[in-house]
Amino acid sequence: MTVTLTKRADINLASILRVAWQGESVQISEEAIAEIARCRASFLHLIDEDPTVMIYGVTTAMGELASTRLSKEERERHARIKAFAAATSFGDPYPERVVRAMVLARLANFLEGNAATTPRIALAVADMLNGPTLPTVASSGQGGAGEILALYPLFAELTARFDLEVKERGSLINGSPCAAALLADAALAARRRLRLVEQVFALSIEAFRAPIEHYDAALDGLWGDEHEAAALRALRDLLKGAGTGRRNYQAPVSYRIVPRVLGHAHRAVSAAERAANVSLGSASDNPVYIPPDEDHPFGRCISTGGYHNAMAAPALDDLAAIWADICLLCDRHGSKLLSGAVSHLPNMLMVGRHPSDSDGHGSLGYVPMATTGYLEQAKLAAQRTFIPGTESAGAGQDDVAATAFLAWAKEQRAGRCLDACLASLAVVASQALHVTDRRAPIALADFVAEVRAIVPPVDDDRVLGPELLHLTTLFTEKAFRA
Repeated sequence: MTVTLTKRADINLASILRVAWQGESVQISEEAIAEIARCRASFLHLIDEDPTVMIYGVTTAMGELASTRLSKEERERHARIKAFAAATSFGDPYPERVVRAMVLARLANFLEGNAATTPRIALAVADMLNGPTLPTVASSGQGGAGEILALYPLFAELTARFDLEVKERGSLINGSPCAAALLADAALAARRRLRLVEQVFALSIEAFRAPIEHYDAALDGLWGDEHEAAALRALRDLLKGAGTGRRNYQAPVSYRIVPRVLGHAHRAVSAAERAANVSLGSASDNPVYIPPDEDHPFGRCISTGGYHNAMAAPALDDLAAIWADICLLCDRHGSKLLSGAVSHLPNMLMVGRHPSDSDGHGSLGYVPMATTGYLEQAKLAAQRTFIPGTESAGAGQDDVAATAFLAWAKEQRAGRCLDACLASLAVVASQALHVTDRRAPIALADFVAEVRAIVPPVDDDRVLGPELLHLTTLFTEKAFRA
């Protein structure tokens, strides 16, 4: 399958899923190529007809020399500088799906002519997504004022193949396609992870025999929030056919607030999806070209702060924060299930053993300790991302750094900690059903079978760490499954 791009709006979460996650190819429509060429011609008229126009990196030098006007010969020589100078980032590379998303997001500036670049560059970028491999982009050390430390190495090989013309290099390395791509990547995974969260907590609710009234349909209207209503509906659907013999009094707070907390997870995921779609379709170039209109027959080219995506980091931070909160609920649910005095379940720590053979904990008794460790790591990762200050090369215009790179790394860490906490709770809840000889509700039957295929019920003590790791890995794969 091939994704055809005509307008900026064609770059969205749906096309990121197809191109970045599922590996589909890309083509730019003839209509878009014609518009790119039209805007390019108008832009050249603009800089040729008005000798006084000041366009950063085109008719002027860059950085501290932004006030220096270039002659036509100087700007052509300036344009031919190859994109290697800032290719200094290093460290662990981003996954290929993220790099593909960055390349696709880069095309947003081109499609409606806002980059004022040539059709050949737009086509060359699109063709990168149709080849076997992409350049690597380091996920660490991204402290630039914009995204040049990521975009320079991404497009260095491409620029080496061309004798560059004015604005072509800038159209590749300016803007915020990386922030848009990182946010989109997190949003796609978050929607899948949220489904897993709902399954694990529905299983815990059933294992604990929590009153179904805590998730009653009447609450949808009483609480009046669409996201909490979505969480309530999901839990009810998963608990259809739930077993009888439930406690006839309220469960602990950690069970009653599940739909409220998962409601905020729905809210955070929806906000991330919206921010991703807006960011992906944004013309974020600097300077950005505004095509001709009645008042500006050759168009305009203005300097902006489009390369600083201010919505990406807060959206990513909100995801990391809710993942940490859900880790806490996993910790509390697991501990409550294992406490017979609270859950009124048989002593799961003593299954298959004589009391004299016990160290007081048993294999399952140590699971909450591991959960606590992941919970604390998630809380550390969920700290708010503040705008970093920077003085690149000691001075100049680059005095503030981009935030999305840092925020994405923290959200990824918090999400993986959550996967580990969910795996731990799923195993404990599965064990609770096992020791009471109960079946899971039909909507959870396949999920429980999947959990038990990796971590069978514990009838005698055994080393659970490798099994829990295997289940955690499966949960992470579910979040990123295309």
